[in-house]
This record gives sequence, structure tokens and C-alpha cells, in this order.
Amino acid sequence: MLAFALTLLAAAAAAVVRPVTALGSSCSSPLGAGTAAPNDPYWLQNIKHQGIAAFNSNPSSYQVFRNVKDFGAKGDGVTDDTAAIKCGGGTCDSSTTTPAVVFFPQGTYKVSSPIIAYYYTQLIGDARNPPILLADATFTGMAVIAQVPLMASTSSLPGADADPYIPNGGGAQWYVNQNNFFRSVRNFIIDLRQMPASASATGIHWQVSQATSLMNIVFQMSTAAGNAHQGIWMENGSGGFMGDLVFNGGKYGLWVGNQQFTVRNITVNNADTAVYSIWNWGWTFQGVTINNCQTVGAVAIIDAFASNTPIFLRNSQPSNGKLAGSVVLNNVHLTNVPTAVGVVGGATVLAGGTTTIDSWAQGNVFSGTSQSAKFVQAAVPAPTKASSLLDSAGRIFGKMHPQYEDYAVDQFVSVRDQGAKGDGTTDDTAALQAVFDKFSGCKIIFIDAGTYLVSNTLTIPAGTQVVGEAWSVILGSGSAFQDQNNPKAVVRVGSPGDEGIVEISDIIFSTRGPAAGAIVVEWNVHSNEQGGAGMWDSHIRLGGAAGTNLLVANCPAGNTDASCAAAFLALHLTDQSNAYLEGTWVWTADHDLDSGGSRQTSIFSGRGILSESAGPVWMIGTASEHQTLYQYSLVNAKDHYLGLIQTETPYYQPVPAPPAPFSVNSNFDDPSFSSSQTSAWAVHITNSQDIIIFGAGLYSFFQNYGQTCLDNNTCQSQIFDIDTASTVFVYSLSTVGVTWQLSVSEQGVIPASAGPNGFAETASVWTR
Repeated sequence: MLAFALTLLAAAAAAVVRPVTALGSSCSSPLGAGTAAPNDPYWLQNIKHQGIAAFNSNPSSYQVFRNVKDFGAKGDGVTDDTAAIKCGGGTCDSSTTTPAVVFFPQGTYKVSSPIIAYYYTQLIGDARNPPILLADATFTGMAVIAQVPLMASTSSLPGADADPYIPNGGGAQWYVNQNNFFRSVRNFIIDLRQMPASASATGIHWQVSQATSLMNIVFQMSTAAGNAHQGIWMENGSGGFMGDLVFNGGKYGLWVGNQQFTVRNITVNNADTAVYSIWNWGWTFQGVTINNCQTVGAVAIIDAFASNTPIFLRNSQPSNGKLAGSVVLNNVHLTNVPTAVGVVGGATVLAGGTTTIDSWAQGNVFSGTSQSAKFVQAAVPAPTKASSLLDSAGRIFGKMHPQYEDYAVDQFVSVRDQGAKGDGTTDDTAALQAVFDKFSGCKIIFIDAGTYLVSNTLTIPAGTQVVGEAWSVILGSGSAFQDQNNPKAVVRVGSPGDEGIVEISDIIFSTRGPAAGAIVVEWNVHSNEQGGAGMWDSHIRLGGAAGTNLLVANCPAGNTDASCAAAFLALHLTDQSNAYLEGTWVWTADHDLDSGGSRQTSIFSGRGILSESAGPVWMIGTASEHQTLYQYSLVNAKDHYLGLIQTETPYYQPVPAPPAPFSVNSNFDDPSFSSSQTSAWAVHITNSQDIIIFGAGLYSFFQNYGQTCLDNNTCQSQIFDIDTASTVFVYSLSTVGVTWQLSVSEQGVIPASAGPNGFAETASVWTR
């Protein structure tokens, strides 16, 4: 394990809406700046809430949006609001039929036990005036914000939280932590300072997986000597993304352990230890600021600032060439930090002071086609960073999830008010297209909670800002999307050649099977403004959910039915486009979320993310899983930053082996498959330049649903291929179940046997 006093701040660019009229729009008055008055509440509080849960058993009465004050919370800082905030019921399994937004207006909400957030729920505070969640001095439980599975009663679970331990259950938990999806918390101040300094007070217990996010949260903790407070506690999971967080005080800012995670833009002030990582397979920190602090698998840190801190990063034990703590540091600025990298009770590995660490690694370093590792604790080759990827301070650019806090309610338009139904049955293609054609660039388009069926390509024009509610779903369905020989876009973001801004947040793109010809999202828009064409906390989910016709009842594990095809291609960044993607999960379901028991399925999606973009492209906290041919393919691409990417190979492979049940399509630059390549590529890069992969977790857990292959890393032979014409920089690469971690022109280069690192294998650096 590694503990480090890491405080990193890459100032997030504010979401700014520009006066851009969408191409083809009929509006005469561009949206321009926000018009909310200084004392106006946040628009989300007062907009008409008429969203529905389309596949709920009783959608007409199910309430998606819940303002806690409507349930009796006072927010006066005196009243105990715990009981008013808590609500729930149902079962203790995953479900996509009970979405919810729980909204907290401005105020101070005193709580004496955990606030429970359920599966498929967003906790959202007023973004203009973030509410304070104040832990009472008598608070009991694991954390102020935590999440419990849906069940009829939580009374048997004192201190209910994100994944509660079953009483007398021998350490068992309600959720399979790798399947704890679809959760978001944003816009809060969590104050623990009324609790005793000696209490193990925790802001958030966050034991989650993909499609989860924490954003725009401040944690206030004790600064007393020897205090036991901590901002975030996470002991397992398979996540996710968090960003734009501030931690003040505490024993730990973050106390974390998870398979893989991406963190962007955090600041830790006056903590004992800024970040304590007990375990992981891979973790990328982008933009960290640490001030006045005292002092993991694999940790990659880019763009960090630390000041007045004795030790920047500390290993729990010496690294011995077997990767007991792989570390990659890039662009780390130290001011009065005597030790940059050290060992608990041991030697200084890298001296600090007031200095800048350009590029440094602890771990196995590879180059070219050599299969020999060189273990180093030394400077390593730095990546070539295109200026288009960097902010004005020379750091990797980052942009916070747009929240439109300066905009008034009358600057939004609801798609349901304009005739769209969102009931999962009505064809909403024409109604949605009419909204985009009329209001893009003139209003922020609010897609009320619901499932909006489209039977033909829906075009989102350049100039559009669109925001969903509880992950509103756009569902492609029908004959237009069924022919893999004639693939067609379900949603087209901009038409080819379009220039302008696009901001998409809180949306799920999906299909109803069969849909072997669906290009789920075709991204054409190009923006001359950094991050101007972007997508936040939005996902592509294929099968496994109500309404998709791709559930365990008709697509059980092991089936080969053509009707279980979910897509031709999930996300296509075309050659003239650029994109900022943050917290995007592209998932072909390996199990059923809505039929109980998380039973395995065999659902077929041809391709994951294809980028032909000349850049700049940022993929921050993205993942792509279970697509047949590849998860990420970069072809003729340029100027990309990817950190941390995560993949899983389809569980059914090699029965059938790729490309089956699809065919190789040269029009989409598909890789060919030799007889020895019997599983999907996680990453396949062809003729691409200046690509930075700063953290990757590429996993192959099954071979035809069996797992004995994990014993000797033979679930698949090769997983990550780079051709000789490409310039790629790879840092902190972790794999599971594969023989070769990285190949050049399909010839194995990095043997997994060279980097045992717990359950995973890790290579710290590979460069051309």
C-alpha cells in the first residue's frame, strides 16, 4: 500500500455557454449568458418536473424528482433532518426502473445518521449555493453520505451506507461491489467538525463501480492533532470517476482502495495524509494540489502541486523489482517538500525540495520491441503533449461537468413540454428532432427523465447544450438499425463538417434489440474552443436493462441468437471531430440489471469506441467493456489523452471467436483477426500520433464463462496492440488474465510474467 500527501489542482474551466446559434436552427435570439438574478434558486429546483420511469411497474405515480424540503427537511442547521431525507423501499438488487434525483436546496441540513442514496440515484445540491450537510455531534454510522441497496427496511442496518455489511454476515455485503453502478453525488459541503476529533468521522463511503461520480464537493474536517476524520472512505469496488473536490483537515483526505479509478482536480489542505491508498490495480490522479499535509497497485500522477509537506509520496515497503508499488509521476511541482518519494521507516527514493519532477517512474520500463524489462526508480521518457491538450498553465486540460448555475428557468426548454413522451413505447423521433431544430443554440434543452424511443437517426446540431434527468435514455429501435452491412447512426452529434459547441450531460444512449446495424453515437462536431464539444456523466448502455429486449430471459449466457445483437459500433469519433469525454462508460451488458440476481447474459455489440479524430481528444475516466472486436480503436488519430481507461473482454469468447457474430468491415478500419487472436482487442492503435495513455486497466476474466484461465494468465494471449507507424506513450498499464500485456504489430512485447503486482500485472512505462 502507498500513502501520499497528494494535493493536486488543475483548475477546472468553468462551463461557459457562448452565443452560438445551431446550424439549421429557426431561433433568432442566441442563448448568450445566464440571466438568473443573484437571489434566484438554482434552475433545477424550479423547472417543471414531469419526468417518468418508463418501465417502472407504476410509472404514472412514481416520483423521479424529490426535493428534500417537500419531504419535511428544514435545512435550518438546527432541526435534525435525517428522517425527512431518508426514503426508500423495494429490493436489494440492481434496477434501472427506479431512477431518482434527490435535490437539496440551499441550506444547512443537520443529520445524525447516514443519508441513504439508492441504486440509480443522483444526489444533487444547489449548484449556486451548495447546501451544507452537517454531521451532528451525536452522529452514528459509517458516513454522512452513503448508499444502501433498495430493501423494504433498513432498520436492521445501523449506519446504512453504500454497500452495507450484513449483520452477523461474516463480512458479506449486500451488493457485489463490482456491480454497484449508476450513482452520482454533486454540489455539497460536508461538515464533520461538530463530531469529536477522535471519532472515525467520514464524509462519504463510496464503494462503487462504473457510471459513478462525485463532483463539486467540499469536505470540512477537524484540524486537531491526532484527529481521526476522513473525507472519502472506499475499501473496494470497480470504479469510476470523481473530480473537482476539496478536502480541508482530517487524518486522511481520501482513504481509498478500488480496482481502478480516475480522479481529476482535487485539493487537500491541512490533512495528516492527503491520500492513503490501501490497494488498487491502477489509479490516475490528474491535477492534484496538496498544501500543508504530512505525508498503491499502480499510481499515476500528472500535473500535481504540493507545498509545505514533508513527503509527497510514500511506499509502505521498499520496491524490490517485483513492482511493490508502481509509480509514475509527470509534471509534479514541489515547494518545500523535502522528500518526493520515500518508504515508511526507510530510505528516500527521490529527493524533493523546491523542484519540478518532469517525468519519473518506479517500476518496469519497456521500449520498442524489446521484451526485457528494466526496473528503475529514475527519470523516464516524457510524453509528447500537443499544445491543444494543455491549459494555459501547461497542464492537461480539464473541464467541470456543466451545471448552468447562472441560467434562469426560462432559458431551458423541456422536451416533454414540446410533445415528446419518453414512455419507451411512443416513437419520439420527430418530436425530439423538432426540439433540437427549433431550440438548439437558443435554449438549454432539458430531456425530462424517461426513455425516448427513436426509429431513425436523431441529429443533435452544433450549438446544443442538453442535460438529462436521472440519466434520461435515448433508445434506438427498429428496422433502420438492424443491418450490420448498412450501419446507421442512432444519434448523430453534429453533421459532418459542423463547427461549434456541444455539451451533453446525464444521458444514456441505448438500443432495443435486435440492432446489429446501430452506430449508437456518431460524433461529428468540431469545436475551436477547448472542451467545447463534450460529454459528461453520460453513458452508452447496451442490453441488460428494461426496455432493451436484451435480458436474461431471451439472451442468457451461452446463446448465439442473432436477435441478441445490440449494436454495430457504440461511439464513433469521426475524422474531423474533436471531443472531451469525462466519466463515459460504454458497456455491453454481461449481466441483467433488472431481472434479479445479476444473471449473466450473452449480448453482442461489434465495436466499442472508434476514434479517427485528429484531436484534441480527452478521454478522462472512460471505460469500454464486452464489445466483440475491440473496446478502443484509434485509427489515423492524433493528439489524444486517455487516463485512466478500463476494459473487459466479452465473457463468451472464444465461443464464438471475433469477429463473429459480426464481419470485418474495412469501411470502419476494423482490425483483422488471425486464428490465434480468439478474443477482442482491448486497445488497437493504427497509424496514430502523439497518443498519451496515462493509466490503463485491461482485463480478461473469462474464457467461455470459465475462469480457470486466470490461474496462468491464459484467458487470452494478446490484448493491446500498437502498429509500428504509431507514436504512443503508455504509463501505468495493468492487465489481468493475459499472456502479453502489450504487442507491437501483433507480436508480443511485454510479457505479463515480468510484472506481477498482486492480482494484476503492471508495466510502468512503454515508449516507442
